[in-house]
Amino acid sequence: MRLLPIFVVLLASAASAADGSSATTTTLYKSIGPDGRTIYSDVPPPQARESKTLTFKNLPASPLSTETLAYIEQLRKSADIRASAPPPRDTVLFSAKWCGFCRQAKAYLATKGIGYREVDIDTTEGKLAYAQLGGNSGVPQLFVNGRGITGFSAPAYDAFLQPRK
Repeated sequence: MRLLPIFVVLLASAASAADGSSATTTTLYKSIGPDGRTIYSDVPPPQARESKTLTFKNLPASPLSTETLAYIEQLRKSADIRASAPPPRDTVLFSAKWCGFCRQAKAYLATKGIGYREVDIDTTEGKLAYAQLGGNSGVPQLFVNGRGITGFSAPAYDAFLQPRK
């Protein structure tokens, strides 16, 4: 069992919580399948030899400006948001050019060979899409098949993306 990545995520979570960031929680379940392979999932395992729950809170993220958050909230209350489409079935990364964590997330996805559609949160269309998907108060925000995670850390992305394989 590799405790170092889990420790790094917990340490990052504590640091982010200390800076007053809004709470973002992702619960992942780690289990051992019948073939002895480790499985990560956002659904509790029905039949597994052993199971462990991993909860990632407050991954490092860049907060959105007060003006952007107010505009997104206004969009959520408007008629445009009520007619929103279902969550995308592809991989979508909400990011901003000024966000260092976004650059790290994009580099991670490139290294892993994971294709994604990037949406710039600083555009009107990006803010609308962010509001429709229920985006939080920071970027990067990665959505895969309708599930989302805010912020970036390599161990959290490893666990979040594991079910895709």
